Amino acid sequence: MTQAFDVCIRGAGVVGQTLALLLARERLRVALVAPPRSGSAVPPADDVRAYALNSASQKLLASLRCWPDAQAATPVTDMRVYGDQGGSVHFSAQAQQTEALTWIVDVPALEARLADAVGFQPQIECVDSPRAAALTVVCEGRASRTREEFGVNYQTTPYPHTAIAARLTLPEVHQQCAKQWFLPGQVMAFLPLNGAQGNSVALVWSVPHHDVAELMSLSPTDFADRVAAAAGLPAGALQLSSERASWPLQQSRADRWTGPMPSAAGKPGASWALAGDAAHAVHPLAGQGLNLGLGDVAALARILRERDYWRSVADPKLLRRYERERKAGIWALGLASDSLQLLFDHPQNLLPSARNWGMNQFDRSGPLKNWVTRLAMGLA
Repeated sequence: MTQAFDVCIRGAGVVGQTLALLLARERLRVALVAPPRSGSAVPPADDVRAYALNSASQKLLASLRCWPDAQAATPVTDMRVYGDQGGSVHFSAQAQQTEALTWIVDVPALEARLADAVGFQPQIECVDSPRAAALTVVCEGRASRTREEFGVNYQTTPYPHTAIAARLTLPEVHQQCAKQWFLPGQVMAFLPLNGAQGNSVALVWSVPHHDVAELMSLSPTDFADRVAAAAGLPAGALQLSSERASWPLQQSRADRWTGPMPSAAGKPGASWALAGDAAHAVHPLAGQGLNLGLGDVAALARILRERDYWRSVADPKLLRRYERERKAGIWALGLASDSLQLLFDHPQNLLPSARNWGMNQFDRSGPLKNWVTRLAMGLA
């Protein structure tokens, strides 16, 4: 007999699996469209991905019992941001009276925990193709085909940069400190890994497109030395401990996040909604990409949980409330990230001293700095 579903989630990445678990906790019947799992859930050794997850994301995943162990989720207690002419900003967890500013999480480890939780949740059925449901939520990422099928315009603005990711070994313990450099035409970050006593960092380096081929072709030693030079470290201070990955950067947003299901694709009265990268993408310099996606599904699950008993999960009023709530915050963050990227990529000679002066003034700003810090942590 065909199973009836309340919600069909298309896309089984971190965002899709988290939403499935949140909705299942509310006793909703969920179809999660995902390719069949094969073999062990152990992540591949050459996967260099890592995400910066804020306090709101940490609490959300911990509530689902999906937070990775200490070796795969390193708390950041200090963050130092450097400009290109002496500007700097220091953020401290101690100043915020919190355990961590953010956590650097190995994505494969997080995905494995989520997959295990989904497998033990009887309200979730993993399927290999979409199923009819009152509500379909699209969590397929930036290249979503379903979004195109629903006629949604996905506006993309490419940046003139490509991100390079890798793992590096430091000569000493990282002391749970994340570092970021705003350099002419580049943004580079070191994100601490492997627990509080680790000496490994995840590198995320945004460079102009024309530099990518050379950097990716360098020997491991030469690449590590190039990174060290950009960070103001001596040659030989760093070691490359992984393969390198790269992807072009872009800012994107969908013009519509919700709508009625096409009659040919669902039952009468059914609706759809977008979440995560299927709805938006921002520059990685703010480290908020996955946090925004998890914020989407947390908001959607909360709105559905608090609905009047007589409202369907497909009620357009509920979905419009979700769209308005999430669009407002994401628009502001996207604008801030885009403006900061353009400021440090501007060729005019008068700007460097002004922008570095601005960084130093912000570091001394007190209440403004505290508010921005708590906003990034998901607490404001």
